[in-house]
Amino acid sequence: MRRAEFDVKDENSINEVLEACEYGTLSLINNGKPYCIALNFVYFQGSIYFHGSNEGKKIDTIKENQNGAFLVVQPYSTIPSYFFDTVAACPATQFFASVLLEGILSFIENGDEKAKVLNALMKKLQKDGGYEEIAYDKAMYTKMLDKVTIIRLNPQNISCKIKVGQNLNDEKRDKLTQKLENRASNIDMHTIKQMKFYNKK
Repeated sequence: MRRAEFDVKDENSINEVLEACEYGTLSLINNGKPYCIALNFVYFQGSIYFHGSNEGKKIDTIKENQNGAFLVVQPYSTIPSYFFDTVAACPATQFFASVLLEGILSFIENGDEKAKVLNALMKKLQKDGGYEEIAYDKAMYTKMLDKVTIIRLNPQNISCKIKVGQNLNDEKRDKLTQKLENRASNIDMHTIKQMKFYNKK
Protein backbone atom coordinates (compact mmCIF):
# COMPACT_ATOMS: atom_id res chain seq x y z
CA MET A 1 0.00 0.00 0.00
CA ARG A 2 1.47 3.36 -1.03
CA ARG A 3 0.27 5.33 2.01
CA ALA A 4 1.71 3.43 4.96
CA GLU A 5 -0.21 5.51 7.52
CA PHE A 6 -3.49 4.01 6.26
CA ASP A 7 -2.23 0.40 6.22
CA VAL A 8 -3.76 -1.58 9.10
CA LYS A 9 -2.43 -5.02 10.08
CA ASP A 10 -4.48 -5.54 13.25
CA GLU A 11 -6.58 -8.69 12.93
CA ASN A 12 -9.34 -7.36 15.20
CA SER A 13 -9.71 -4.26 13.00
CA ILE A 14 -9.96 -6.42 9.89
CA ASN A 15 -12.58 -8.65 11.52
CA GLU A 16 -14.62 -5.62 12.61
CA VAL A 17 -14.79 -4.30 9.04
CA LEU A 18 -15.75 -7.70 7.65
CA GLU A 19 -18.46 -8.07 10.29
CA ALA A 20 -19.86 -4.57 9.73
CA CYS A 21 -20.10 -4.83 5.92
CA GLU A 22 -23.11 -6.73 4.60
CA TYR A 23 -21.89 -7.06 1.03
CA GLY A 24 -18.79 -6.64 -1.10
CA THR A 25 -17.54 -6.96 -4.66
CA LEU A 26 -16.10 -10.21 -6.01
CA SER A 27 -13.66 -9.64 -8.88
CA LEU A 28 -13.00 -12.41 -11.40
CA ILE A 29 -11.44 -12.81 -14.83
CA ASN A 30 -13.88 -13.86 -17.57
CA ASN A 31 -12.35 -14.62 -20.97
CA GLY A 32 -9.42 -12.37 -20.19
CA LYS A 33 -11.62 -9.46 -19.09
CA PRO A 34 -12.46 -8.19 -15.58
CA TYR A 35 -15.84 -9.22 -14.20
CA CYS A 36 -17.27 -7.99 -10.87
CA ILE A 37 -20.33 -9.03 -8.85
CA ALA A 38 -21.80 -7.53 -5.66
CA LEU A 39 -22.51 -10.28 -3.12
CA ASN A 40 -23.62 -10.84 0.45
CA PHE A 41 -20.95 -12.75 2.32
CA VAL A 42 -19.77 -14.07 5.63
CA TYR A 43 -16.21 -14.28 6.95
CA PHE A 44 -16.14 -17.64 8.69
CA GLN A 45 -13.24 -19.71 9.99
CA GLY A 46 -10.68 -17.64 8.08
CA SER A 47 -12.40 -17.68 4.67
CA ILE A 48 -14.99 -15.66 2.78
CA TYR A 49 -18.16 -17.51 1.76
CA PHE A 50 -20.91 -16.65 -0.75
CA HIS A 51 -24.11 -18.46 -1.69
CA GLY A 52 -26.29 -18.47 -4.78
CA SER A 53 -27.52 -20.34 -7.81
CA ASN A 54 -25.67 -23.34 -9.21
CA GLU A 55 -25.53 -21.89 -12.72
CA GLY A 56 -24.79 -18.63 -14.48
CA LYS A 57 -21.88 -16.45 -15.56
CA LYS A 58 -20.34 -16.30 -12.08
CA ILE A 59 -20.25 -20.10 -11.75
CA ASP A 60 -18.91 -20.62 -15.28
CA THR A 61 -16.22 -17.99 -14.71
CA ILE A 62 -15.01 -19.54 -11.45
CA LYS A 63 -14.84 -22.98 -13.04
CA GLU A 64 -12.56 -21.56 -15.73
CA ASN A 65 -10.37 -19.49 -13.40
CA GLN A 66 -10.32 -20.04 -9.63
CA ASN A 67 -8.42 -16.82 -8.84
CA GLY A 68 -10.52 -14.14 -7.19
CA ALA A 69 -10.38 -10.95 -5.16
CA PHE A 70 -13.06 -9.62 -2.81
CA LEU A 71 -13.34 -6.02 -1.64
CA VAL A 72 -15.53 -4.64 1.14
CA VAL A 73 -15.80 -0.95 2.04
CA GLN A 74 -17.24 0.56 5.21
CA PRO A 75 -18.00 4.28 4.70
CA TYR A 76 -17.31 6.83 7.40
CA SER A 77 -17.99 10.58 7.35
CA THR A 78 -17.93 12.67 4.21
CA ILE A 79 -15.58 15.60 4.83
CA PRO A 80 -16.54 18.79 2.94
CA SER A 81 -13.72 21.07 1.83
CA TYR A 82 -14.98 23.99 3.96
CA PHE A 83 -14.30 21.94 7.11
CA PHE A 84 -10.68 22.95 6.45
CA ASP A 85 -11.52 26.70 6.33
CA THR A 86 -10.88 27.09 2.62
CA VAL A 87 -12.93 27.83 -0.50
CA ALA A 88 -10.78 25.43 -2.54
CA ALA A 89 -12.42 22.12 -3.40
CA CYS A 90 -9.22 20.09 -3.00
CA PRO A 91 -9.51 19.03 0.68
CA ALA A 92 -12.95 17.41 0.22
CA THR A 93 -12.80 13.69 0.95
CA GLN A 94 -14.52 10.76 2.62
CA PHE A 95 -13.12 8.64 5.41
CA PHE A 96 -13.55 4.87 5.10
CA ALA A 97 -12.28 1.41 5.93
CA SER A 98 -11.70 -1.29 3.33
CA VAL A 99 -10.51 -4.88 3.31
CA LEU A 100 -9.21 -6.63 0.20
CA LEU A 101 -8.87 -10.42 0.16
CA GLU A 102 -7.10 -12.21 -2.70
CA GLY A 103 -7.08 -15.97 -3.08
CA ILE A 104 -8.44 -19.16 -4.58
CA LEU A 105 -12.13 -19.95 -5.05
CA SER A 106 -13.68 -23.39 -4.59
CA PHE A 107 -17.13 -24.97 -4.30
CA ILE A 108 -18.41 -26.52 -1.08
CA GLU A 109 -20.19 -29.80 -1.82
CA ASN A 110 -20.81 -31.30 1.63
CA GLY A 111 -24.32 -30.64 2.97
CA ASP A 112 -23.27 -30.36 6.61
CA GLU A 113 -20.53 -27.87 5.74
CA LYS A 114 -22.99 -25.84 3.66
CA ALA A 115 -25.30 -25.70 6.67
CA LYS A 116 -22.51 -24.38 8.93
CA VAL A 117 -21.70 -21.61 6.47
CA LEU A 118 -25.33 -20.58 6.02
CA ASN A 119 -25.88 -20.56 9.79
CA ALA A 120 -22.89 -18.22 10.12
CA LEU A 121 -24.36 -15.98 7.41
CA MET A 122 -27.75 -15.94 9.16
CA LYS A 123 -26.14 -15.04 12.50
CA LYS A 124 -24.45 -12.12 10.76
CA LEU A 125 -27.43 -10.78 8.80
CA GLN A 126 -30.32 -11.72 11.13
CA LYS A 127 -28.92 -11.20 14.60
CA ASP A 128 -32.36 -11.21 16.20
CA GLY A 129 -32.91 -14.87 15.28
CA GLY A 130 -36.45 -15.96 14.49
CA TYR A 131 -35.52 -18.90 12.28
CA GLU A 132 -34.97 -22.64 12.61
CA GLU A 133 -31.27 -23.46 12.66
CA ILE A 134 -30.10 -24.87 9.34
CA ALA A 135 -29.06 -28.53 9.30
CA TYR A 136 -28.73 -30.98 6.44
CA ASP A 137 -30.68 -33.68 8.26
CA LYS A 138 -33.72 -31.41 8.72
CA ALA A 139 -36.29 -32.12 6.02
CA MET A 140 -37.13 -28.42 5.58
CA TYR A 141 -33.53 -27.72 4.54
CA THR A 142 -32.21 -30.85 2.81
CA LYS A 143 -33.41 -30.05 -0.72
CA MET A 144 -32.43 -26.41 -0.38
CA LEU A 145 -28.91 -27.33 0.70
CA ASP A 146 -28.56 -29.76 -2.21
CA LYS A 147 -29.53 -27.02 -4.67
CA VAL A 148 -27.71 -24.02 -3.24
CA THR A 149 -24.14 -23.30 -4.29
CA ILE A 150 -21.66 -22.25 -1.61
CA ILE A 151 -18.41 -20.69 -2.82
CA ARG A 152 -15.34 -20.33 -0.62
CA LEU A 153 -12.59 -17.77 -1.13
CA ASN A 154 -9.51 -19.04 0.68
CA PRO A 155 -7.48 -15.83 1.12
CA GLN A 156 -3.76 -15.94 0.36
CA ASN A 157 -3.41 -12.22 1.02
CA ILE A 158 -5.47 -9.82 3.16
CA SER A 159 -4.91 -6.07 3.23
CA CYS A 160 -6.80 -3.43 5.18
CA LYS A 161 -6.90 0.33 4.56
CA ILE A 162 -8.46 2.64 7.14
CA LYS A 163 -8.49 6.35 6.34
CA VAL A 164 -9.52 8.50 9.30
CA GLY A 165 -7.19 11.47 9.23
CA GLN A 166 -3.88 9.80 10.06
CA ASN A 167 -2.18 12.09 7.51
CA LEU A 168 -3.37 15.27 9.28
CA ASN A 169 -1.36 17.15 11.87
CA ASP A 170 -2.78 17.43 15.40
CA GLU A 171 -4.20 20.92 14.87
CA LYS A 172 -6.10 20.03 11.70
CA ARG A 173 -7.33 16.76 13.21
CA ASP A 174 -8.60 18.53 16.34
CA LYS A 175 -10.44 21.15 14.24
CA LEU A 176 -11.96 18.44 12.07
CA THR A 177 -13.08 16.47 15.13
CA GLN A 178 -14.81 19.58 16.47
CA LYS A 179 -16.67 20.14 13.21
CA LEU A 180 -17.79 16.51 13.15
CA GLU A 181 -18.97 16.84 16.77
CA ASN A 182 -20.96 19.93 15.79
CA ARG A 183 -22.59 18.11 12.85
CA ALA A 184 -23.16 15.12 15.13
CA SER A 185 -24.74 12.57 12.79
CA ASN A 186 -24.52 8.92 13.82
CA ILE A 187 -21.81 8.25 11.26
CA ASP A 188 -19.90 11.33 12.42
CA MET A 189 -19.85 10.09 16.00
CA HIS A 190 -18.62 6.69 14.84
CA THR A 191 -15.98 8.37 12.67
CA ILE A 192 -14.71 10.39 15.66
CA LYS A 193 -14.36 7.16 17.63
CA GLN A 194 -12.32 5.62 14.81
CA MET A 195 -10.20 8.76 14.46
CA LYS A 196 -9.29 8.64 18.12
CA PHE A 197 -8.47 4.94 17.98
CA TYR A 198 -6.26 5.07 14.87
CA ASN A 199 -4.56 8.34 15.80
CA LYS A 200 -3.36 7.34 19.26
CA LYS A 201 -0.23 9.19 20.32
